Amino acid sequence: MSFNVTFHLSYKFRLLLLFTLCLTVVGWATSNYFVGAIQEIPKAKDLMASLNKGLVLGEKGTVTEEASVKKANLNNCSSVSPHLKGQNKLVFKPDLTLEEVQAENPEVHRGRYHPEECRALQRVAILIPHRHREKHLLYLLEHLHPFLQRQQLEYGIYVIHQAGSKKFNRAKLLNVGYLEALKDEIWDCFIFHDVDLVPENDLNLYKCEDQPRHLVVGRNSTGYRLRYSGYFGGVTALSREQFFKVNGFSNNYWGWGGEDDDLRLRRERISLTKGCIEMAVVMGSGTSWPSPSAACVAVSYEVDRGYLLDFRAGIARARSQPVELHRMKITRPLPEVGKYTMIFHKRDQGNEVNVER
Repeated sequence: MSFNVTFHLSYKFRLLLLFTLCLTVVGWATSNYFVGAIQEIPKAKDLMASLNKGLVLGEKGTVTEEASVKKANLNNCSSVSPHLKGQNKLVFKPDLTLEEVQAENPEVHRGRYHPEECRALQRVAILIPHRHREKHLLYLLEHLHPFLQRQQLEYGIYVIHQAGSKKFNRAKLLNVGYLEALKDEIWDCFIFHDVDLVPENDLNLYKCEDQPRHLVVGRNSTGYRLRYSGYFGGVTALSREQFFKVNGFSNNYWGWGGEDDDLRLRRERISLTKGCIEMAVVMGSGTSWPSPSAACVAVSYEVDRGYLLDFRAGIARARSQPVELHRMKITRPLPEVGKYTMIFHKRDQGNEVNVER
């Protein structure tokens, strides 16, 4: 009898002990879960923000589809927009912010815009190579968005930012920008645009024609004269097909200058002509900022990567196609229209004059 009672109590004690241990384990696990959950709150917020961003983009995608249907029912825009103002006095606010630029352009979404009242005649991608020029970029974006909208263009602005500390390579950035932009849209026209040049006259149309176009006839820093005979830098316009035929810029020019002249020389057998010189001007300035958001699309890229198309063989490939190239000529707007303001600045480290220039 005594043995049975002792055994029974021992059994109950073991059950109680086991139950207590279970509660302890459950409590410990629960405690760790909540501690972990608290630590994960910032990550959860980031995740939710990403999800919300995805939902917003999805909604915009739906709007874009509706807009496409709407655009199909619109009449074509006129070849010369009724909103053009001509020569414009440029003002650069020293305290300008990206938020101000965004607020001034509510119709621009992710760097893209299309006119609501008519169907644009061309879809234009603006490619801006960038590094260490944040204030310049703000100034350019503030003036370029309304400039392009007055021309009734469907456009997208792409800022191609060079990461790292290697010497600046404008050509590679523009080649990459061309390929990346085509993933978004089959653009008709590409404007290769220096960040420190701001157009003064909206009669200088940012569109492509049968021949490559050089839009910077003069700038304030040169007394609004062409820098030198055959100059093909600053701001240029080539159609999708033209840029593909010349195989883009040569990637071999590190530092400032050379790649634009190289492109010109590859077309020199092309019987270079100046065309009409009557419509373009650009201005300049200087500084550094984080990647732009709604005002433009930023593409960060390490310049030593490869390409989908072998632009590194650009010169050799282009020279093997004289039949395609010899028909290309350079055209320019009228001098009074092709004016730009250059935002003055000191030469950036890593963007010294190219020894091959």
